[in-house]
Amino acid sequence: MAASRQLAAIMFADAVGFTEFAQRDEKGAVSLLDELDGIVAPILEQHHGRKVKTMGDGLLAEFPDALDAVECAVALQRAVHERNVADDRRPLLLRVGLHLGDVERRGGDIVGDAVNVASRVEPLAEPGGVSLSEHVVLHVRNKVPYHFESLGSRNLKGVRDPIPIYRVALPWVSAGPAIAGAGTPRLAVLPLANISPDARDEYFADGLTEELISVLSRIHGLRVIARTSISQYKSTTKTIRQVGSELGVGAVLEGSVRRAGDRLRITLQLIDTTTEEHRWAESYDRELKDVFEIQADVAERTARALRLELAGPERAAVRRTLMRNIEAYDYYLQGVAAFQRTADTGWTRQGVELAASFFDAAIAKEPDSAAPFAWLANLLIAAMGESFTKREVETRVRGLVDDATRLGPKDSEAHTARGNFALQFERDWTRAEEEFLRALALNPSEMPAHAWYGILLISLGRLEQALHEIQAAEELDPLFRQLWYWHTRILDLLGDREGAVDYVRQALARDPGDRHLHVWLGRLLLSQGHLDEARTEASLAAGPVPGSSRAVFRAGLVAALGDPTEAQNLVANWEKHSDSQYLRPLYVAELLVELGRTEEALKLIEEDTVNGEQSLWIDFRSRAFDPIRTEPRFVAMLRRMNLPD
Repeated sequence: MAASRQLAAIMFADAVGFTEFAQRDEKGAVSLLDELDGIVAPILEQHHGRKVKTMGDGLLAEFPDALDAVECAVALQRAVHERNVADDRRPLLLRVGLHLGDVERRGGDIVGDAVNVASRVEPLAEPGGVSLSEHVVLHVRNKVPYHFESLGSRNLKGVRDPIPIYRVALPWVSAGPAIAGAGTPRLAVLPLANISPDARDEYFADGLTEELISVLSRIHGLRVIARTSISQYKSTTKTIRQVGSELGVGAVLEGSVRRAGDRLRITLQLIDTTTEEHRWAESYDRELKDVFEIQADVAERTARALRLELAGPERAAVRRTLMRNIEAYDYYLQGVAAFQRTADTGWTRQGVELAASFFDAAIAKEPDSAAPFAWLANLLIAAMGESFTKREVETRVRGLVDDATRLGPKDSEAHTARGNFALQFERDWTRAEEEFLRALALNPSEMPAHAWYGILLISLGRLEQALHEIQAAEELDPLFRQLWYWHTRILDLLGDREGAVDYVRQALARDPGDRHLHVWLGRLLLSQGHLDEARTEASLAAGPVPGSSRAVFRAGLVAALGDPTEAQNLVANWEKHSDSQYLRPLYVAELLVELGRTEEALKLIEEDTVNGEQSLWIDFRSRAFDPIRTEPRFVAMLRRMNLPD
């Protein structure tokens, strides 16, 4: 029979642990397969699926479209779950994987690369869960009521390029993989408690927490939650199970630090969030100079507990001595803690300068360690546009990133800083992408690299890819609000405003007091013509709003709703105090456009593009610039920066 090709959605399903069960009870295994077939057959028929073949305890099926395949997979797992609830004596667990692609028909069989990919996607699902390739997600997003969670890009056997993989968030499947379960293990390091005699040693516990996160992130195959999301659990009264559910992790590392002079006592325990059982616990009573050996031991114990193998390069990475000079290391930890504090309080100039002074002191004590150079560079880049201008920090940051990458060619933080410099100062999009990808190859848990790479991709118009990177960053830092805003912006730019509204509402459910989210929601509702609802959101955003950008966005929303007073006052204040109070010029330009003062806006953008922050690369996609988007002067500026117009 002649072969034919066509697009199809492919499902692979496999019974978990069936082979081992069949060896113990062959008759029972046959009965279980018959029962499973009785569950599968009617659900396949209902969703227009065709059983291609069975392979022992495995099933290959095809569907005419991705929507039917996803609905069938969820219905199948729901039916099996309900069966297990009714009869838990002989539980039945399936993994289901989905992919969409061209298949070649040979008689009743199907073959081709798409079938191979689907077979490799299926083992990535949790027992009881559904994993699926990005090809499927892009076809069904916003057509089904399910939430898709990114599992990152995976190298699949027999497939040349990595493929982004997702899971369907199902209520009967754990939010994060269990410690020894399928998928990529996820871990949170809770803020270490400071029990030192001197309360001023709090910085040491905070800095050491960050260092443990960094060291554990070097274990390939492990995803470690970033500091922003774990900081709220300092002195928490929540149970380990609650923390695990909120962060989507299968394990938590918690403990305390006691420092007395040059002596350290660090007590740690790794806990399974599902059972709340200890996987390992240890107390380290050592000298301060032994801190790197302690970190390495923690990483190796954790890898063993999570059944991860440390290859030679990874073992060397976790055993790396960050600094030889303990006094330099102490300054470095003070810088890390101060960095965290100023990030939490809005990048005040005073806070940034304090953190920078500690990193400078560390560099003076040990000038051949890459870490303080990279941290200081990232600090100044993060503060740019908030408390420092580009011109104030450019020369210094250039030297810092050069030193960081020279001293730490295998440090993901150094390459993130170098990519960020190429992005924000040099506008070298190719170099920036190369550096971010290098950082992620060294450390897939480097959240800032995912985030900044996603922002770069937004500017370049590669929106689907940008969404994948922002989702990867969210997976590592689920409570970092800035990522929520970028996620919303991408959905809006993709034209999925209903999806953006739904996403912001979900974010507000997590943090009802975030005024900036109310501004975003108001803007989206206004764009859909829901004026009354938009006014309600604008009123909820009223009051003191930390951060200059937030004040601008709120004023712009209110102006769009018919009251320009707030925007006029902000512009007037900027014109009067621009020498002493910093506000990004492009924010002012957005308000000028909103107020109908387009000539002034264009002139300000042109001046900024030549002599100022040159932040058009990140701001030009703002909806506020839609009225001037086709203006020849605006288009010319984009073309000079090699940006899509």
